[in-house]
Amino acid sequence: MSTSRRSFLARSSALALGSAALPWSLPARAAGQYPDKAVRLFVPYPPGAATDNLGRLAAQTYSEAYGQPFVVENRGGGGTTIGTRALAASDPDGYSIGMVDSAFTINPGLLGDKLPYDTLKDFKPISLMVTAPFVMVTHPSVKAKDLAAFIALAKAEPGRFTFGSAGIGSAPHLAGEQLRQHAGIDILHIPYRGGGTVFTDLLGGQLHFAFGTVPTLLEHIKSGALNAIAVTSAERVGQLPDVPTFREAGLPGVDTSPLFGLIAPAGTPDEIVAKLSSTIAEAILHGSLNARLAGMGFQPVGSTPEAFAKRIADDVAKWTQVIKQGGITPE
Repeated sequence: MSTSRRSFLARSSALALGSAALPWSLPARAAGQYPDKAVRLFVPYPPGAATDNLGRLAAQTYSEAYGQPFVVENRGGGGTTIGTRALAASDPDGYSIGMVDSAFTINPGLLGDKLPYDTLKDFKPISLMVTAPFVMVTHPSVKAKDLAAFIALAKAEPGRFTFGSAGIGSAPHLAGEQLRQHAGIDILHIPYRGGGTVFTDLLGGQLHFAFGTVPTLLEHIKSGALNAIAVTSAERVGQLPDVPTFREAGLPGVDTSPLFGLIAPAGTPDEIVAKLSSTIAEAILHGSLNARLAGMGFQPVGSTPEAFAKRIADDVAKWTQVIKQGGITPE
């Protein structure tokens, strides 16, 4: 074989090896350099909502960790579908991520084919940041101090007891629906436009009970204005150590604990998702965010992408069944 022929084959082999290695080396290199410009963080709510506040904490954490701006972009409306659809349509390059809450897992069962994206296929979970357990509270006029007594009263007077929520298909509504289905009681749901008025009417005695987050209701519980019946978390809540879980009270099927987490468009490189996940998880589990989130009434989680993906799939299946069994349709 001639020298020129051997030289040509050697160069060809080197190019072939380099080309074969390229798809494997580029993502790792990209993740190492990521981010090298601003990143958008979509929040499907207007400024000031709990999901927005958590999104801004995540953006601040990432900006400080990477030295690049993470810019919150509020896209409210459509029951969170407008902002989430915008994220799904974004380039999957790591420069668009988003915050989601329980509406993300409720909407598939509530909206069905009208949902403008596929919750399980169009996104890559990054991390479940926190959960926010509900506490069931009653007005003092309800002569029941525990769950068993409340269920007995509701069975004795079907259709009498009312509860309110921020709207049809909201997480507090579905918590009440879980109670109705698992306890076998006839209770009346009254949907409001927003959660604030619910508790005003509950305190005034226009409603009999409601579900809300512990920070929202803690002051009213401690003052005796409302009675705490049970919490929806798997374990008791630190701020209410004497209030049992629904499982302890004999009704484990009531387990609504709203989730808040980060996702990216499907197709985002795994290496970038892993980097984003480990950074936020470290801050939540071991960094400055841990005490801050707990002080806000959240239960810090900081999950892996895989654990968050499982939670999303489990919740979609659960809420779809609750909605179907309850015959719930959107407003």
